[in-house]
Amino acid sequence: MKNSIRQSQKQICARFGVEPCEAFGGEKVGISDNATAGLMPLNGLRHPPTQGVTGWYLWGGTEFSDAADFFKPVHLAHLESSCELGLKYLLLPPGWRFLTDGTYEDVWFDSALLEVDN
Repeated sequence: MKNSIRQSQKQICARFGVEPCEAFGGEKVGISDNATAGLMPLNGLRHPPTQGVTGWYLWGGTEFSDAADFFKPVHLAHLESSCELGLKYLLLPPGWRFLTDGTYEDVWFDSALLEVDN
């Protein structure tokens, strides 16, 4: 990952007063086809990571789908070519969300993302 992206990721975490939570290139994110196609705004949310999965889910547009095939597993390392706009947020820890179109940006903490279904 480029140093400029890494620097942007650290700046986002510092701006919101959180410790970076590493996401590694070999781990996967869930991403929708409409996000890789560039549909705006880009949305992201992070659940607690599990083995090999960052916890990040990214989608484009204003509609979220519960369809089983809405999110495709993609290695984080491939996002640089398919969804670069979202990369700067991916060190935010679990519980964080973002929405951006490249100009407008909203970033917030959502404690519901940390709840575990029993």
